Amino acid sequence: MISDKDIKFGPPAVVVPEPQREGVAPAGAGEPRTPSPMRIYLEKRGNGKIADGAFFGLVVACALSIFAIVVAIVIVLFQRSALSRHTFGMSFFRSEDWDPVSGLFGAYPFIYGTLVSSFLALLIAVPLAIGVAIFVTELCPKFLRAPISFLTELLAAIPSVIYGLWGIFVLVPLVRDHVGPVLEKYLGWTGFFTGLNIGVGMLTASLILAIMILPIISSLTRDVMRAVPVSQREGVLALGATRWEMIRTGVLRNARIGIVGAVILGLGRALGETMAVTMLIGNHAEIHKSFFAPASTLASVIANEFSEATGDLYLSSLIEIGLALFVVTILVNAVARLLIWAVTRGAPARST
Repeated sequence: MISDKDIKFGPPAVVVPEPQREGVAPAGAGEPRTPSPMRIYLEKRGNGKIADGAFFGLVVACALSIFAIVVAIVIVLFQRSALSRHTFGMSFFRSEDWDPVSGLFGAYPFIYGTLVSSFLALLIAVPLAIGVAIFVTELCPKFLRAPISFLTELLAAIPSVIYGLWGIFVLVPLVRDHVGPVLEKYLGWTGFFTGLNIGVGMLTASLILAIMILPIISSLTRDVMRAVPVSQREGVLALGATRWEMIRTGVLRNARIGIVGAVILGLGRALGETMAVTMLIGNHAEIHKSFFAPASTLASVIANEFSEATGDLYLSSLIEIGLALFVVTILVNAVARLLIWAVTRGAPARST
């Protein structure tokens, strides 16, 4: 029997390769190699350079088509409004006259109606939208977050004409019989809530606009608040702040630029809204201090009178109004997107 003493341990043996003779190829060098199944598959498919180039060209053309459409719209509106611009010049935006019979056209009443209705809508919608965003992001139980978020965003999917019909049957009687008398009683001294109140006017149009822009502001504000790091919240709470102080100083203060961007984006939607405003604002080319009085906006005058524009100057004036509205809307949306990007860039996506 062999014991451990009989076994001698030493350094491992080193295998020295046999020197290759000059002119003799290594073993197996002359044998043909069998290609792998993946290489056989790729060789059968052929070269994909042409397909890749075609795909790249297609997607680049799709991206550039967006710029082409925007440029084409601007060019057409600019060309078709040349007669109005040459006739009235910059006085077109300062004049209060809108008389198609006499050939006098001024856009100032419509600019006034657009700005006032939009800012009234923001005044109503912004506190409500920010409150919804704070509740869903910071205070809402998890099982309620998805339903509330879905219902809020569902408001943005409702057609504008449905809002207009709902406003005629609900908001008009409400403003005429209930809201209007209360406002006139307590705020009539301001001059903004006086005069004849028939339910159709600036205030009613602003209320429907506030409902329509609420989901946009709320959704974007919610995304901006989610972009604030969790460590920011935990740090404020660790310093002894209450829940409200944490939201106010740790979340809202860091997200304020993005919230401003969301508000401006809602303003862009309010400026260009057409059908619902046309159905509820009264469509009078006049300027009144009272919010109960009928008015008109840039979008509503185009919707109402474009089919009736018979003369070239009349049609050119409406197209110039459309050009001004288009340029203002593009600028407002660009500023809003820039502000939102300044807050949310680099932030990781988070689930609801």
